[in-house]
Amino acid sequence: MSIKVLLVEDERDLADFVTRGLREEGYVVEAAADGVAGWHFLKRGQWDAVILDWGLPGTDGLTLLTQFRAKDKTTPVLLLTARDAVPDRVRGLDSGADDYLCKPFAFDELLARIRALVRRPSQSTARTIEQLGVTVDLETHRAERDGAKLELTAKELALLVFFMRHPRQVLTRNRIYEQVWDERYDGISNTLEVHVKELRRKLEAHGPRLIHTLRGQGYRFESADEDEDAR
Repeated sequence: MSIKVLLVEDERDLADFVTRGLREEGYVVEAAADGVAGWHFLKRGQWDAVILDWGLPGTDGLTLLTQFRAKDKTTPVLLLTARDAVPDRVRGLDSGADDYLCKPFAFDELLARIRALVRRPSQSTARTIEQLGVTVDLETHRAERDGAKLELTAKELALLVFFMRHPRQVLTRNRIYEQVWDERYDGISNTLEVHVKELRRKLEAHGPRLIHTLRGQGYRFESADEDEDAR
C-alpha cells in the first residue's frame, strides 16, 4: 500500500497504538508529539493523509490546521478530539479538516475514514510518486526507472517508496527499520543491507547509483551528481 500518514498526537499510549496499527496495515507512518514538531513534519514532507489532534501542547491542532491550509489545500486531514459538541465539529471542519473523529474511537473506524480520505478524487494524483527518474504507482505497485519496469519484492518496494518519500535526507538504520520493518534495529541484523544491495542492483541495471551509504549514519537517496557535490 505504502500510503504515507502523519500522526500528530500528544497522548503517547494512543499515538503508539495508532502508529503500530497503521503500520501493520501497510501504511508508512511518521509521528509528532506536539504542535511544533507537527508543523516541522507538515512543512517538510508530502503526505497522503494527516491525523491531527486538536488539543496539542505548544501550537494547538486547530491553529496548526489553519497554517497548513494556507500552504496546502488538498492533503486530507482527519481531526481527532474529545470535543463532540456540534459547534466544535463545525469549527473544526470550517478550519479545513476533511473529517472529524471523536475520542475514544474504534481503530476499525479510524482505518475506514483514512481509506475514504485517500480515495477522494482530488487525491488521485498522489497515488503516483516520482523521484530522480524513478516512478511508483502506489495502487498497482508498479515501479519503473526511466521507463524500464523494476521487478521488486513487496519489501523492496516498501523500502524504495520510503527512500523516495525522503529524497536527499539522511535516513538512519533505526528509522528505516521502524518504518519498513516496524521494529527497532538491533545493531546486529544485516537484513537492511541485504535488501538495499538487491534494490541497488535492480535500480542500477537502468542507471547510476541512487541509494548512497553514509558510513556511521545510514543512507541517502539522491543522484550521483548530488552525492559528489555533498562531499
